[in-house]
Amino acid sequence: MQKAWFYEEYGPKEVLKLGDFPIPTPQHNQLLIQVRAAALNPIDCKRRQRPIFPSDFPVVPGCDMAGIVVAKGSGVTKFNIGDEVYGNIQDFNAEGKLKQLGTLAEFIAVEESMVAKKPDNLSFEEAASLPLAVQTAIEGFETAGFKAGQNIFVVGGAGGVGTLVIQLAKHLYGASYVVATTSTPKVEFVKNLGADQVIDYTKTTYEEIEEKSDFLYDTIGDCKNSFVVAKEDAPIVDITWPPSHPRAVYSSLTVSGENLEKLMPYLETGKLKSEIDPTGPYKFTDVIEAFRHLETGRARGKVVITGFPSQHIPSLKSSDNINSLPLPPAMVSQEMSVY
Repeated sequence: MQKAWFYEEYGPKEVLKLGDFPIPTPQHNQLLIQVRAAALNPIDCKRRQRPIFPSDFPVVPGCDMAGIVVAKGSGVTKFNIGDEVYGNIQDFNAEGKLKQLGTLAEFIAVEESMVAKKPDNLSFEEAASLPLAVQTAIEGFETAGFKAGQNIFVVGGAGGVGTLVIQLAKHLYGASYVVATTSTPKVEFVKNLGADQVIDYTKTTYEEIEEKSDFLYDTIGDCKNSFVVAKEDAPIVDITWPPSHPRAVYSSLTVSGENLEKLMPYLETGKLKSEIDPTGPYKFTDVIEAFRHLETGRARGKVVITGFPSQHIPSLKSSDNINSLPLPPAMVSQEMSVY
């Protein structure tokens, strides 16, 4: 068995338990990954609080991870045992149930198409902070049909998605001017991300902003108010459901290892950086405290989990397999659903 955080009923963060959970066997197209770091997302909270997505109990939360491949199915062609990878393992647009086994566990199974090789210059913690947020950020630009030379207004510039929207706007999508909102303590932080102008929402209202934007990217679900900063024909993207203004279009995310691979040059050169909330990374044993901080809405960047119990297991070589792990083979479940 392995150690994992899981819940068997919907409710507040206190329904989470730390206990034993089966280790899955990777299927034909899957990798078995030793998780070295994971990141929390608001969707993890929402999914725990109410049945918004079909899933069987018990549920191990978590979408984002970075870790080491320790076994693979017979159909895997892109990765070898010992490879360091990262990705978002949950596809919320896929048919059927979500994976029961999320990333707050020592070992997880995931399709090889959903992960990418971890850039060498990123730590496991930095890599784990990226997948869901950066995939969400990219989808918003694609949904809006954003063109180089346009300007953008980002609502929520200091959050997990907002920090990446600002960087992508400047370095990948060629925005001519980036405006972002945040609170007073985070103004300098958002400026350092590359925003040309930072609006302190505690001091300035949307109505006071005279220059209208070509694209409004609302990461916090405030478009019922923020829409006034957009030009009359400008696209408005909201990443929360349902959008609170009729002009806004909801944008989700496309889960793909390929879109992470395309970001490799920007990550390797430092043009695109992960931002980990300064209260963390949190230890694996402190997951409830990490959720508590995330749910305050005051996180800066991503809330990351590290210190997984299995980290004492040495990295495996390409010639090794699951039988090389110091775990009795009988504890590797053939029956545990990974969906």
